[in-house]
Amino acid sequence: MVRLPLTPVEVERGQRLGALLRLARGERSMLDVALDARVSPETLRKIETGRIATPAFPTIAAIADVLGLSLDAVWAEINQPERGIEPARPGHRERERLAS
Repeated sequence: MVRLPLTPVEVERGQRLGALLRLARGERSMLDVALDARVSPETLRKIETGRIATPAFPTIAAIADVLGLSLDAVWAEINQPERGIEPARPGHRERERLAS
């Protein structure tokens, strides 16, 4: 199966997700959070650095739970455009989702 390239919107969202998780993790070690969430430390590192821009929902749910974040709060935060940056036009996948 061929994976479509990520849109700029998806990449930005992944970067915001990573920043949010790093901030919420605070002084806790990446290893402790990853083990508590039952994900590999490498997966958490890649999410936090934006290398995995679209992680699986159960992965984010587990990490958010360990960090005490509600999924509603995570969703609201990662969908906020950066201040001073014009929102990108919806990509093909987003147009399909909006049309349905």
